[in-house]
Amino acid sequence: MKELIKKLVETDGPSGYEDRIRELITKECEPYADEIRSDALGNLIVRKGSKKNNGKRVMIAGHMDEIGVIVTKIDEKGFIRFTRIGGVRTLTCIGGRVRFLNGVEGVIYTEDRLAKEFPEFDKLYIDVGVDKIEDCPVKVGDIAVFNRPFTDLGNGRLISKALDDRIACAVMIEALKKIKQTDNELYFVFTVMEEIGLVGAGTSAFGVEPEVALAVDVCGVGDVPGSGPMNVKLGKGPTVKVKDESVIAHPKVVKWMAQTAEENNLPYQLEVMSGGGTDAGAMYKSRTGAPTGCVSIPTRYVHSPSEMVDIHDVENAVKFLVALLTPPVKPG
Repeated sequence: MKELIKKLVETDGPSGYEDRIRELITKECEPYADEIRSDALGNLIVRKGSKKNNGKRVMIAGHMDEIGVIVTKIDEKGFIRFTRIGGVRTLTCIGGRVRFLNGVEGVIYTEDRLAKEFPEFDKLYIDVGVDKIEDCPVKVGDIAVFNRPFTDLGNGRLISKALDDRIACAVMIEALKKIKQTDNELYFVFTVMEEIGLVGAGTSAFGVEPEVALAVDVCGVGDVPGSGPMNVKLGKGPTVKVKDESVIAHPKVVKWMAQTAEENNLPYQLEVMSGGGTDAGAMYKSRTGAPTGCVSIPTRYVHSPSEMVDIHDVENAVKFLVALLTPPVKPG
């Protein structure tokens, strides 16, 4: 899967500008899908199978978009002021490199070079190497993403920008490939604008009308210095979400997911996050509602330019989805 992951994370697609990554995912899915379409907002909806033997209509959602920054002002010397798209923190910005969608690259730095606390966004700027505004190759409203390469550490650990949520896109694509037959009508939905408020999942779920819904996303871990009280660890398997800030997973879905993992001898962890959210938070309340859960891939340094996952968690997440979605889906 590493080559697929590399292609996904190195294809830029910030919230609202997912065209390039949608095109790539479409090409990966086409040979294995019964139907592919995009909706008005740009969500990519990939259908496989039809209901039989008491199967269900199931929506599996993972978001295509990534965090980024957007230009708010350019001063007379060509230095660029910006604000965030999604959960960008100044902590991870200073000294970082960005790439604009037109190919221009630059570096982020701060006015407060000796500050003892992390500055606010109004103290940060992007330097694209020019000396006056007339030579600046970007304009107000232009968007950039973090510019970091995919790195395989050789011990099962992978580092890159945009693993949130391209790693889930990779898991969904691989599951789609491996599910040869299913009793369910499966909708693999690669959503837009999750990072700015779960936008795509809400509209696409309204159209799909799932009977059961699953998000696939990343989650934080509790195994690094200074971690909060979270039990998830890298390399110990994908997680079954119980709760985050956006949703309490349906108890019957949690039970079904945990039982499926155990019956198939797959490692899994139970996930309770005190913050954050996923597409599950929009799907469960669409229309008249749907029992909803989430498979998460443990990830270190979420919403930084250098997120980290373990390939074994990724591979087991694929096996987990296949085990969940092949037989008739019957939560509870």
